[in-house]
Amino acid sequence: MTYKVFTGAPGSEPIPPLEKDRWLFKEFADLDEALAWAQGLKQRGAVPMLIEGDDSTRMDKRAIATALQHREREVTRS
Repeated sequence: MTYKVFTGAPGSEPIPPLEKDRWLFKEFADLDEALAWAQGLKQRGAVPMLIEGDDSTRMDKRAIATALQHREREVTRS
């Protein structure tokens, strides 16, 4: 499996499907790595806009934010 994390600037509009090839992205072997990268982007002031996997996974900006909040709560509980 591969997962692409598409990156944007704060305030960016959602990525139009036909323009995805023009946006920056990085590929990862699993979803956990992709989410860890997205978390690092957020800490550096960039915005993880979209995560797409070749297994049909699709997380928009809101879904990513929710997943990252959940990850942060889990780390805090440990």
